[in-house]
Amino acid sequence: MSKARELAELGAVYDSGALSNRNIVINGEMTVAQRGTSFSPGTSTITTLDRFKSGVGSSFNFDTTLTQSTDAPTGFNNSLKVTPDSTQTPTGSQNGAIRYDIEAQDMQRFGYGSSDAKKITVSFYVKSNKTGTYTFQLLGYDGQGTCLIGYTIDSANTWERKSITFDPDTTNAFDNNVSLGVIMAWNLAGGPDDVLAPNTNWASSSTGFRIVSGQVNFMDSTANEWYLTGVQMEVGTEATPFEHRSFGQELALCQRYYFVNDPDAVVTYMASGAYTSHATTAIHVVNFPATMRAAPTVGSYTLSQVGSVTTAAGVGFCRFTGTASSSGSIAKITSAVSFDSEL
Repeated sequence: MSKARELAELGAVYDSGALSNRNIVINGEMTVAQRGTSFSPGTSTITTLDRFKSGVGSSFNFDTTLTQSTDAPTGFNNSLKVTPDSTQTPTGSQNGAIRYDIEAQDMQRFGYGSSDAKKITVSFYVKSNKTGTYTFQLLGYDGQGTCLIGYTIDSANTWERKSITFDPDTTNAFDNNVSLGVIMAWNLAGGPDDVLAPNTNWASSSTGFRIVSGQVNFMDSTANEWYLTGVQMEVGTEATPFEHRSFGQELALCQRYYFVNDPDAVVTYMASGAYTSHATTAIHVVNFPATMRAAPTVGSYTLSQVGSVTTAAGVGFCRFTGTASSSGSIAKITSAVSFDSEL
């Protein structure tokens, strides 16, 4: 994209009053990796780099390694890299994809369900040694159905920016809640029963991951590599320059969905004895750094000098309550604890 074109598009965005906070996608630069930097999904749907997941259908073995890579286009530091660990040929309705889930309330800016509904433009940077046709798909969960389109990786081992615009749905509104509204899916392999004609107007009521005719089978060689970064979803018909946020901003947004309590100083002390109304009752409260999407699932932890613990989690805190080994003992949780409220 030329500099003049970038400035013209930014000017149009400025005129609409949306120069900042254009991008719905969190961690689109793949910089935040609270869960780790390497993942093997197999037949499971798992969260990898923050907010991004593997996606599988019909028990397909998406036997890959997903890693945070430092291979990135100019202006970016990281990408999500996918490499097959074994060759697979999807049959029937089997499929494998990278997905990103969006809360329904975050889709309100598009005005779906009204005559003023706006178009959605998705852009991203992609790179692979396997050229050919791939599929990008939106799946709506409030009655919108599915729209999808093919995109082409033209040059091997070269970063390319893709932009896709989808027509609005004037009939079906997104619910204004914290539930799943839309899945963005980058489909890497799909069986013959998954082929669907391209459409950008939510014309299909089909659910699940789908592919366009001619989709490559990325899983046909363990030498294949596929990279993704710079993911953006915004209002309008043009892909504006990627909206960069600081690492601190991106981390805070990610912590709405997942965070680890005190991962460096792993000993969490629980008050007991004189600090509670009962001599051996041990209590510890973790205040979350951000209001979470929903009451989170509390991860595993290791205990010392305290019996089994019960947890009571809300969207802003979690209370741990246990029984200390004796009055006045220093009860402890001796490991980091994760809190997960992903969609």
